[in-house]
Amino acid sequence: MKKKLLTMLCIVPGMLCAQQVESPDGKLKIQLQLNEGKPSYSVTYNNKVMLEPSPLGVETSIGSFAEKLVSVKSTTRKIDETYSLTHAKASRVHYTANELTSIYTNPKNDTLQIIFRVANNDISLVYRITSPKSTHCTINRELTGFDFPAHTTTFITPQAPWGEGWMRTKPSYEEEYTLDEPIGTPSKYGIGYTFPALFHLGNHGWVMLSETGVSSLYAGTRLSEGTKDGLYTIAFPEKEENHGVGDATATARLPFLTSWKTITIGETLKPIVETTSAYDVVKPLYEPSQVYKPGKSTWSWILWQDISCNYQDQVIFIDLAADLGYEYILIDALWDKQIGYENMPSLIAYAQSKGVDVILWYNSNGSWNDAPQGPHNRMDTAPARRKEMKWMQSLGVKGIKVDFFGGDKQVTMKLYEDILTDANEYGISVNFHGTTLPRGWERMYPNHMTSEAALVSENLVFNQYHTDREAYSSTILPFTRNAVSGMDFGPVFFNKKYSKDQVKGTIRKTTDAFQVASSVIYQSAIQHMGITPNNLNEQPDYVLDFIKKVPTVWDETRFIDGYPGKYFVVARRYGNKWYIAGSNAEEQTKKLTLSLPWLAGEELAVIYDKEDRAAGFKTMKVDKKGNLVIEMKNLGGFTIYTK
Repeated sequence: MKKKLLTMLCIVPGMLCAQQVESPDGKLKIQLQLNEGKPSYSVTYNNKVMLEPSPLGVETSIGSFAEKLVSVKSTTRKIDETYSLTHAKASRVHYTANELTSIYTNPKNDTLQIIFRVANNDISLVYRITSPKSTHCTINRELTGFDFPAHTTTFITPQAPWGEGWMRTKPSYEEEYTLDEPIGTPSKYGIGYTFPALFHLGNHGWVMLSETGVSSLYAGTRLSEGTKDGLYTIAFPEKEENHGVGDATATARLPFLTSWKTITIGETLKPIVETTSAYDVVKPLYEPSQVYKPGKSTWSWILWQDISCNYQDQVIFIDLAADLGYEYILIDALWDKQIGYENMPSLIAYAQSKGVDVILWYNSNGSWNDAPQGPHNRMDTAPARRKEMKWMQSLGVKGIKVDFFGGDKQVTMKLYEDILTDANEYGISVNFHGTTLPRGWERMYPNHMTSEAALVSENLVFNQYHTDREAYSSTILPFTRNAVSGMDFGPVFFNKKYSKDQVKGTIRKTTDAFQVASSVIYQSAIQHMGITPNNLNEQPDYVLDFIKKVPTVWDETRFIDGYPGKYFVVARRYGNKWYIAGSNAEEQTKKLTLSLPWLAGEELAVIYDKEDRAAGFKTMKVDKKGNLVIEMKNLGGFTIYTK
């Protein structure tokens, strides 16, 4: 007997209509209701309430789709798809879900479809609007809400207003996360929170909210301030973002498909870390013009700073990349002035002669930031951008890093899409900094390699406060920002002080083994490593061999253990080799028994914390039950890998 995908109960048409759809395994259930013309939904997992009745609907230029709705019909279907990812934490994904489409009309006889896809631990929600008389519409407001039980705590990061930060470069998704803060606590800036957002429901489990499928046809949204009762709703960008350029709404032709909101749910953190929800419901928007190669990159700027963006220092870091076998060098900001366009052909040719490809930095330009770093006026208009990319293509430049966007408006999303689309035409990969969250972009745009959108390693150089919290960040970001997209953190530092001369600068508190582990903990298709030439003479061969060979993309990712703000352990597979990495943010040594049943009886290589906080090497054998006992020093870490 076939299992029903949809359970439906209607009492007095138009007054109360309840529908239920569940995941393939039957554990995750949504109840969708229309009560007196207002749609809402609630969510349970294993019969535990994860979201209480929460509002649905949109307000548009052609009318309201949030009240006075009449239910027309509902349909269901099964989704069973397999797709490949080349630049992410899993290379092949088998996505199965049950889809519910509920159709409603408003008093003007326009139609709203509310579409839910329910996988075993993921819910995806989107609206589709049609009209018999209108050709387009503007979404002025989404009423979509998420009403959490009273005992919920938060791991969420505040949205920054436009104009905050250095040279008016925010919002750039670079704020700190709350740590088990009660729901409804006011945010730092009073304008809500960015995606992704993680919520802890005590013994009931965990919920992560995010957004995907944002292209030039929509704006990037966020969560509003939460009420004391635990309700968070969708908020659109502030009018002031991008220095007021563009509308804070979203306009497109009908039929209009909004962005997808995703809800990942689990009794443990395993579904949160392993989710592919950002990619499951989107499709590639164009074919790649070539194969875009993941890999590792050297990067002088992170420790040698602005002054290092000169010809000779870049030669030093090209040689370093060649010595490490890295695919790339990132030539960062100010190259246009401190090296000069006229000298770039010979520098790029030198890199290529050493087997190293070049990535170039650009300012996103426009009127939305005051950042002095150039090149300016190369990325914000199509004629200038295409001319620049043609020049890069002629020299064999393989990638760009574009910085300082400062907003989530639809016009800004169009700029992201235009840069990506043009870059693909010229065979150039793209990395965004000072940027929004990538929302499904590794699949939508095949040349999107990574983005920042987090408080990353540059802050270790800028401020001792962040250096002191380096290990802490490694136990927050994998559960939040890096769970939904590749994140260009810029890991692996062996200098004792975050500077060129190691005399001045912020003081590193983490162990060497922690730094090795960060290359696995953080996932980014291109990893910009904090290695400097002196490290080659300071670190043992087993450390150098590892950072030379560690992959940057993965066939499989498995969460092993951890808690946000305390510790984190993950296993990643590339081909037939496993890499298990952990970090400890606490002030005491942590002893863990890792459950690795698929490696039972195997002897593994281990890079671990020695008493002097240097990185040691040994081999360890997983017992017959699949257990392995490991220790991490305070602010330490480990990496275990198959030989």
